[in-house]
Amino acid sequence: MSDITDLKKVTIIGDLFMRADVFADALRQLDGVRFDIRTFETDWPDNPFGPAFDGIREYQGSAEASAQQIDDADICITHLAPISRSVFERCPNLRYIGVSRGGPVNIDLKAARDFGVTVANAPGRNASAVAEFTVGAILSQTRLITQAHVDLRRGVWRGDLYRADRTGRELSQMTVGLIGYSAVGRRVARLLAPFGCRIIYCDPFVELSDDDRELGVHKCDLDDLLSDADIVSLHARLTPQTRRMIDGKTLSAMKRGAYLINTARGELLDQAALIEALESGQLAGAALDTYDPEPPFPDDPLLKLTNITLSPHIAGASALVAEHTAQRIAADVGNFLAGRELNNPC
Repeated sequence: MSDITDLKKVTIIGDLFMRADVFADALRQLDGVRFDIRTFETDWPDNPFGPAFDGIREYQGSAEASAQQIDDADICITHLAPISRSVFERCPNLRYIGVSRGGPVNIDLKAARDFGVTVANAPGRNASAVAEFTVGAILSQTRLITQAHVDLRRGVWRGDLYRADRTGRELSQMTVGLIGYSAVGRRVARLLAPFGCRIIYCDPFVELSDDDRELGVHKCDLDDLLSDADIVSLHARLTPQTRRMIDGKTLSAMKRGAYLINTARGELLDQAALIEALESGQLAGAALDTYDPEPPFPDDPLLKLTNITLSPHIAGASALVAEHTAQRIAADVGNFLAGRELNNPC
C-alpha cells in the first residue's frame, strides 16, 4: 500500500454486538494514520445468520450489500458481513480485511489470496466469556437450577429435589471431560479446578503443559474420556472431521446419567441422537448454546424436553469482548500499514 501517512479509505460493517463506532474509535487511536471511515451496521443478532452459500457461512447481510459498502475502500473491518469471491471481483482497491472473530467463515479466504488481499482475525477473542458461560451451564444442570426454575415459574414447588435420590451432585464428586483444549477448553479447566473436580481432556493437537500438570489435568483419548467423564463439554472447532462427532454411538459410550454441554458449534452434535439419549435416561441432562439448524425450528423436540438448558448462542457475548476485539483488530491494521508482522494473520 501507499505511505502510512496517506489517507486510507476504510469501510466498517458492524452489527448490534460489534458496533461500527467501537471499531472506528479503535482505529482512530492509531498514531500517524489518517482514515476516511464509512460505517454500516447489520441487524444481527436481532436477526439470525443467513444460509450458507459459496463456502460462506455464519454471516449477516448479502454479498451485494458488502460490495456496495466496501466500494473503493482500501480496508474493510467487519464481524459478520459476507465477503465472497464476487465481492473481491467488484472491489479492486481492497487490500486488507480485519474480521473480528475466531473463525473467519464469512470470508472466502481462497479468493482473498487469489486477489492479494490480506486477512487477519481475532482468535480466542471471546474465550473467557465462553468459558464462564460453560461453567454456568454445567452448574445449571448438575445442581438442577434449570429444572427447579422452570417448575417454580409454573407454580410447582419442587421440594422433592431435596430428596437423597433426586438432589444434584457437587462438582467435587465428578469428572469433567473437555473435548477440545485450546483457548476455551483450557480456560474452562482453570475455572473448574477450584471446585475440586477431576479434569480430563481429549485434543490431538494440544499436549499437557506444566500448568496443566500442576492443576491435575490429564490427557486421554476420546473413548476413555467418554467412558470416564460425568460431564462432557464440547470445545472443538467445527471441521469436516468433527462434524457430528457426537452421535448415537458416542452418546451410548458415555456414562449412563452423564451430562453433555455444547457451547461450541451445533454441527458437532447429532441432535436427534441427543434427544433420544435424554429421553431414554442415558444422559441425565444437557445444556446447549448452539444448534443445527440455528435457530432451532419452533417445533423442535429439543424445546419440549425438561432436562435440558437452552440459550440462544450467547456464550461468547460480553461488553468486554466487543471492546477488546476492536482493539485487537485495529492493532493489526496498524501492523499491516506499517509493514510489520501481523498478530493474527489468516
